[in-house]
Amino acid sequence: MVSDDMELDSPPAFEMEQKVRLRKLIRNDGTFPGKDIGVVLAKKGDVGYVVSIGTYLQTYYIYAVHFIENGFVIGCRKKELELVE
Repeated sequence: MVSDDMELDSPPAFEMEQKVRLRKLIRNDGTFPGKDIGVVLAKKGDVGYVVSIGTYLQTYYIYAVHFIENGFVIGCRKKELELVE
């Protein structure tokens, strides 16, 4: 099994346009423009679609997920998402 520290040694867990569900509440950590730090951006169970895949610190993937209901595109880690069948 690949450790969290070496996530980029494996291909991304999700693909472009895949439907995913949040596994936890996401609050603004200061990286979402126009919203105060701590504001809830998306809730556990919210569904969205992967619109881009990037990396952070050459360590792990960041999945930009468009949550249709609130219109936000939020960067999420693999552990925060699950595939919707």
